[in-house]
Amino acid sequence: MSTKVLEQAKKHPAREASLRSIRAVESKDREAWLSMWHPEGIIQDPVGPSPLDPEGNGHRGIEKITAFYDNVIANSNTHFHIRHSYACGNECANVGTITGKTDDGSVTRCELVMVYCVDDDGKVLSLRAFWEFDELVEDIF
Repeated sequence: MSTKVLEQAKKHPAREASLRSIRAVESKDREAWLSMWHPEGIIQDPVGPSPLDPEGNGHRGIEKITAFYDNVIANSNTHFHIRHSYACGNECANVGTITGKTDDGSVTRCELVMVYCVDDDGKVLSLRAFWEFDELVEDIF
């Protein structure tokens, strides 16, 4: 399921939030991406300890979410390919691939599941991304 097909799928608040997130990251629209977050939201990307989050506690609150954008997202030109999307309750799980290219020409490719949870106003409460950091590192050329 391409992002374009995903946009045509049945409307769901969490799915719509995931699409706004994807569009903002792909277009490097920092303000649009930050505006979709609940002030006490949390990013776990990836879930658990990793070089991006050594303690494995996630990035909680708008200040840490902003730092995550500036230190991780902003450093790559990123493209998403969502193959499946499952929306229920106030959450949406997207299954797909993220490909990133940095200014120095490094390319990364990551298979993952991204789970978005939103509040009643459609603000993102959490983004939990399940992927294996070691596999990402192995794909850097």
